[in-house]
Amino acid sequence: MTAVGWARVCARRLARHGLAAPLAGGPADVVAATAGAHAQVLSAAELSIGLRLDGATRADVRHALWTERSLVKTFGPRGTVHLLPTRDLPRWTGALAEVPYTSPMQAPVRLSDERTEQVVAAIEDAVTDAELTVDELSDAVVAACGSWAGDPVMEAFQGKWPRWRQALPQAGLRGAVCFGPNRGRKTTYTSPRRWLPDFAPAPGALPEVLAAYLHAYGPSTPDRFANWLVAPAAWARKVFAAAELAEVEVDGEVAWVSKGDTEFPDDPPRGLQLLPYFDGYAYSVGNDKARLYPGAAAARAAGNVQVLLVDGVVAGRWHQRRSGRRIAITVEPFGDLTTARRRELDAQVERVGAILEGTPELIIGEVTVGGHA
Repeated sequence: MTAVGWARVCARRLARHGLAAPLAGGPADVVAATAGAHAQVLSAAELSIGLRLDGATRADVRHALWTERSLVKTFGPRGTVHLLPTRDLPRWTGALAEVPYTSPMQAPVRLSDERTEQVVAAIEDAVTDAELTVDELSDAVVAACGSWAGDPVMEAFQGKWPRWRQALPQAGLRGAVCFGPNRGRKTTYTSPRRWLPDFAPAPGALPEVLAAYLHAYGPSTPDRFANWLVAPAAWARKVFAAAELAEVEVDGEVAWVSKGDTEFPDDPPRGLQLLPYFDGYAYSVGNDKARLYPGAAAARAAGNVQVLLVDGVVAGRWHQRRSGRRIAITVEPFGDLTTARRRELDAQVERVGAILEGTPELIIGEVTVGGHA
């Protein structure tokens, strides 16, 4: 069994995520290497991808998504909005459809399995040749399924959503729907088959998605894989048991990597980065959170905040506020910055400004806004 310390694991993940040095290729290659890019906040995904490429900007990510179509915005791990490589969509949808799903809705609201299938079929039919806003899609689903689908029973941010909306992520996980380009300020939904006519979810693709996860986040455990997918731990243990994996001992704990992927850097983790909301390196950490969020970071960087990463661990938080081309970037380190670290921070702020196509201004001070602000 290979035995390594946490520092070498951290250095490996930094390298795999393109944070030690830029990755080769384009936006789709970055997203493939990191097992998807969380895109609940699309501007954060643009920054997350741009930070891992040499010289890229948000325009390059948008071109890959809406013009080149090498990226697709859809529902990914945990049923949350992700960018995935279009070339890998068959395996992602094939694998994610295998993940056991338990509705979080209570009985009076929850769709039955039969009605879920009706809604998914109605969504797929409605977007076959169209880009529909959620209201237009709602009208189509209710017309196809009946008035029960439109009952406003789901708690939402402002008011209530119709009952059918709970099946929308499931439709995305199965490849029946994905996101289209915004129509003004409104989100649209469409079918990936509009530019992938032969698209179909690939059967038996779960081992490939496990390999992609372990490439980016390994060594890992079944419990952490279950956390990444929001899946039952017992199911994840069976997935690990059926895969070709190698055991690795990390500071006395047994974890796993893909068979033949047991190399770790000898040099310790190095570098300073500003990571946006939901960045996979810091966000999808599972039981590694205590190692990645030491000391003050455990409290001050908890939740959906943007973090300052120093030598692979969270050492501060940050926030940006845009006004025209000006981007005010406030950084709150959880300790003193050396002269060398300050130079790294200045360079990172300039890089963030270039990716976001603005003029950055660095402010060192307390971040007082909450997450997602």
